[in-house]
Amino acid sequence: MKKLSSMLMALVAAGAVQAQTTWVVDPVHSKVNFSVAHLVISDVDGTFKVFEGSMQAAKEDFTDARISFTIDATSINTDNDKRDGHLKSGDFFYVEKYPEISFVSTSFRQTSANNYELKGNLTMRGVTQPVTLAVKYGGQVVGPYGNTRVGFRVSGTLNRMDYGIAWNSKTEHGSLVVGEDVEINIKLELIKQ
Repeated sequence: MKKLSSMLMALVAAGAVQAQTTWVVDPVHSKVNFSVAHLVISDVDGTFKVFEGSMQAAKEDFTDARISFTIDATSINTDNDKRDGHLKSGDFFYVEKYPEISFVSTSFRQTSANNYELKGNLTMRGVTQPVTLAVKYGGQVVGPYGNTRVGFRVSGTLNRMDYGIAWNSKTEHGSLVVGEDVEINIKLELIKQ
């Protein structure tokens, strides 16, 4: 009886594993954007050009999704080589020592028909902090090459000081050159594997 019970449990566990669907980020149709205040009066926008991510879920509404995402911090691009060099330096991302930014989800909760709350742990510059992000589900479609795709928009605000990205300077009037809050806007298209 004990052996039969163990076999049934193993079969149930195997079935649960097989029910998981893996989705992989399509970098060609995805974008990682950010925006930060400059001199209080305007914003500087940028992107990370190199990233990868995946999502595993068994439920059709993705509420059991486990999400992981990695960004190559050296791929930062603000359309200004001098500024990008400064952002890669020890004053900001310190990419020589910390070349990756990573995110691992802890929950993905549906708040309305196409909206979710994504919680997880974000690691930058060797510091890990919990974050909460808003996610809008764009839908699911079969593409022209027969693969199934889903789309999401992820947004939120992070305080860079929480990750030790603390460089700043003040203008003659006392305003900060670079804002502390960074707006995140990520557009993702994932392909079903």
